Amino acid sequence: MTDALLTLPAHLRRRLVQALESGLLAMPCSEVALRSALGLREGGEAVVAALGELEELGVAGPAAAAWIRALEDAASRAPRPDLVWSGPEVPGLHARDTRRVYEELLGSAERSVWVSTYAYFDGPRAFEVLARRMDAVPDLHVTLLLNIQRKRGDTTTGEELVRRFADRLWGTDWPGTSRPRVFYDPRSVELDGPTGVLHAKAVVADEEAVFVTSANLTEAALDRNIEVGILVRDRALAASMTTHFCGLIDQGLLRPLPRI
Repeated sequence: MTDALLTLPAHLRRRLVQALESGLLAMPCSEVALRSALGLREGGEAVVAALGELEELGVAGPAAAAWIRALEDAASRAPRPDLVWSGPEVPGLHARDTRRVYEELLGSAERSVWVSTYAYFDGPRAFEVLARRMDAVPDLHVTLLLNIQRKRGDTTTGEELVRRFADRLWGTDWPGTSRPRVFYDPRSVELDGPTGVLHAKAVVADEEAVFVTSANLTEAALDRNIEVGILVRDRALAASMTTHFCGLIDQGLLRPLPRI
């Protein structure tokens, strides 16, 4: 019973609690009613069975919601990560969606955002949510860590590659009025061939939420490719990641992009 409720993704567990508290979901409930309340297309058998066991113990409706809240509170003392997937949905499995997680984190941040990605396409769309949030929350501190690619056989100087990248980012790709800090790995533009690139894909929001993923900021990665990541709310982990990024910046291993 406990496992079925704890393995339910946190956002679905919150919907379940709200449905039980409001009376939207009455017990005993059917799989159809549960799917309707949680916004699922299919599945839910294990959760219905768990709710049935609670009802047999005399715990139903708002009392069941309170029990689930208490269970979640106890479990949250040890941060429990959510798996986040892109690509085709698997029948019967409930997973968080990569694009939705990106947009939720970037669109709700109040204090700070760190975003690291190896590639992005269609800058105005890729950065739309974050740029809109920066314009709405002037005190939001945003840092982007972006890779600058040198194509095979390209003999352009590193300085020129950086300048072109900055021209494109600020001229056409960044859709907002407020600008973030942007850093890049200088090794990626070395003339004699990159000895390393910035390949990390991660988000840290408000020094608390950490999202590490295989997905780049591209439509294919967010919506179509099979990509997987982990989302966890853990202040210690968030601090560790941002401290590492700051160390790379302080040591000059990541350099600031010109603000042309």
